[in-house]
This record gives sequence, C-alpha cells and structure tokens, in this order.
Amino acid sequence: MTKTIHIIAFDIPFPANYGGVIDVFYRVKALHELGVKITLHCFEYGKRTQQIDLEKYCEKVYYYQRKKLVVEFWLPYVVSSRKNASLLKNLQADNAPILFEAIHCCYFLNQPSLSHRIKLVRTHNIEHDYYKLLALSEKKIAKKLYFLAEAFLLKSFELKLHQANYILAISEKDRIQLNGIYGSKVQLIPAFHGNSNYKIIMGKGNFCFYHGKLSVSENQQAAIFLIEKVFNQSSYILKIAGDEFSPEIRNAASQNSNIHLLEGLTPIEIDKHIQEAHINILPTFQPTGIKLKLINVMFQGRFVLVNPQMVEGSGLEDACIIAKNNSEFIQKIDELMKQEFTTDLLLERAKIIGSEFDVLKNAQKIIQLLP
Repeated sequence: MTKTIHIIAFDIPFPANYGGVIDVFYRVKALHELGVKITLHCFEYGKRTQQIDLEKYCEKVYYYQRKKLVVEFWLPYVVSSRKNASLLKNLQADNAPILFEAIHCCYFLNQPSLSHRIKLVRTHNIEHDYYKLLALSEKKIAKKLYFLAEAFLLKSFELKLHQANYILAISEKDRIQLNGIYGSKVQLIPAFHGNSNYKIIMGKGNFCFYHGKLSVSENQQAAIFLIEKVFNQSSYILKIAGDEFSPEIRNAASQNSNIHLLEGLTPIEIDKHIQEAHINILPTFQPTGIKLKLINVMFQGRFVLVNPQMVEGSGLEDACIIAKNNSEFIQKIDELMKQEFTTDLLLERAKIIGSEFDVLKNAQKIIQLLP
C-alpha cells in the first residue's frame, strides 16, 4: 500500500544551499525514492522563490507567504508568522500523516480538527537554547532583545510537542534531552544530506576553506574569529564563502592579504571548494543540533578541523581534528598543511561514520512510523 504524507517546510527547501533546508530537501527526495506520495507546504519569504524542481518529488507543492506583521505576541515570531488559514484548509483535505519541519511550523500542531492525524515533528535544534546562544553572539541591541524574547517564548511553546505522536531528533544529544521531557515518542533520525558516496580527492590542496550562511550571527562570529584570531598569524590562505558579508567581516578581511572572500557561490561551486581545499575549517560557538555543513565536508573534504562545539553530540568527534582555542588552530593548521590526505585516512573516516547517515535507511525509519 502506498503511503502518503504532508510535509510543512519552514522555507522553500530548494536550492538546498544552507543547513536547515538541506535536511528538508534530501528527506523529501529520499521519501520520494522509497515510494511515499508527498504533499509539500512551503513558506515563502526573503529571496527564495518558488521552485518547479520540487514537483519532481511531490504530488503537490503549496506556497504560503510568511507574515511580516504579527499580532500574537504571546507566541514566538518564528511560529506566529507561519499561521496561515489556507495551510490548515489544505491539511484538512485528507487524513494523511503530517510532518512538521521544526517547531517553526507547529502553529497547528494542537489544532482540534487535526487531533485524529498522525503528527511528526522534526526538531532541527533545541530551539530555545539555539536562540539564547544567538542572543549571546549578537552585538546589535535590538536583535539581541529579539533573540532573548524568542528564546523565552520558544521554551514555553515547545511544550506543545506533547501533542505530536513522534518527535524526530537530529542528534543523539538532542534525543537525550528531549527524551527526558517527551519520553519514548522521541526517535533519533540523523541529518539528511546529498552525499551517497565519498568524493574526497587524495593528496594535498593549498588553502583552507570556511563556508556558512553569514547572515546568521553565529557564522559571522566564526568567520571573524578565523580572520582575527587565527589567520592573521598565519601565511596560509583562507577562503570564506557566504551569502552576506557584514562590514565587519569585509573590514577584517581587508587587513589580511591571505583572506579571500567569495560571495554568491552556487552549491556546486561550494562543493568544488570543499573538495579542493586542504583543510575545511569549521568552528562554531553554538553547540546546538548538528551542523549540516559538517556532514557534507565529511563526505567531500580532506582534513576537517573543528572546535569541540562543532562536534559535540554528533558522533563525528573521532572523524575530525579538534582544536580548543586559537593557538591550537594555528598549530594544527601548520601541521596539517604539511601532510597528504591518504586512502588510509579515508577508510578510517568511513569506518567511523559507518551507515548512520545513510539517507534511505533513515527515510525508511520515518516510513515505519506511518500508518
């Protein structure tokens, strides 16, 4: 019997060019490959536009404008801005299970007219912890206050997850935390990604590479750290790829001739840089969820240098080189740039990663939860 599902996405999940939508898109793709009939609901905002490519994997694709002005101030903005009457009407058109992508899409989770439906929630982070850490890394007072308010409201709203039949945690660390509140309905479903095999080039490259969505404050913080605390004391080249370079990043980079800023790269171009770099260097100062770009570089990049926060609870700790502070980053970069990446190192990494991130295997786990 063919299984069907509604998936509510917080953003348009194509092109799959940043963390959250990578997980969504490749989950849609994997479920489709296994024969699931998908009705996809996308919230449209910012620069992302409607994508005909999504129709290859879905029976129907609906788009809804995310609201800019919201009157329900007692709810997190990320949730209340996604309230949409047309979405509810389309969900009510049949009795298929519903997958809510992140707490952002859970406005109708406890809707009485959906009480008989199988409801799954994919948690991409412990969101109130994530927003609290965003507040700590944000320098603009207005944004800092917004993140703190969201963190407070998200912690309260998260209790609505009791209304879900299943909660799909993205990491073991998150599963343990959520299990303490929601019990056995919490399932570990590792992150989805676009890699079916390893594409690592043996030998050596001649630069280090960092990439991220630089409109996000945690990624700005990481880029500034690399520029001002690490590569200002190194002659090695660091290439930074992102979508929106802040004046602070541009100014810091201009002081160092070995820093190259690459703006507006396509996903294919980013993958090319990941493969050609000698070291993919990925610090973060927010130990929440799991970073999709980390999984991507595991399958495509040579040496992967991170700080402890990047790999905490990911299961990938032994597959990376870890530096705890700027002096350790400088030391390990110098050591790694003199080494070649070999077949033995690839086999060792593959053994550590195993099949945990097999997207079809993890899609099958979701299918088993569906009626």
